[in-house]
Amino acid sequence: MPAKKREKTKYTKKELKMFDKIIDKKLEEAQDQLEYYLNQIKELAHNDDAKVKGLDDGVGTAESERLHNMANRLRKHVQHLNNAKLRIQNDAYGTCRVSGKLISAERLKAVPHATLSIEAKQKAR
Repeated sequence: MPAKKREKTKYTKKELKMFDKIIDKKLEEAQDQLEYYLNQIKELAHNDDAKVKGLDDGVGTAESERLHNMANRLRKHVQHLNNAKLRIQNDAYGTCRVSGKLISAERLKAVPHATLSIEAKQKAR
């Protein structure tokens, strides 16, 4: 009878380094986007101060709200990515917080800040 194959429970240091690089790249992209939105918000506020309020005031308000929402989403995304880096440092990265099993490498490459396996994510819906 063949020996039962042991299920992998942690990623190797080499794998963690790869995930860390992926996270760094995503962090850089997210921070660049966040900076862009914050600059747009400043520009819009500056333009609103300079012009007389008129019929297009609603358009400016809607655009300002949209930019603030996008910036807030990016702030959360940056925080999730930073938390993932902490999990790497604490040797807790890649473990599903529900099942305790290893999250697939494919999922972590696509969503490096994931804390749930696909199965746990689907059950949570």
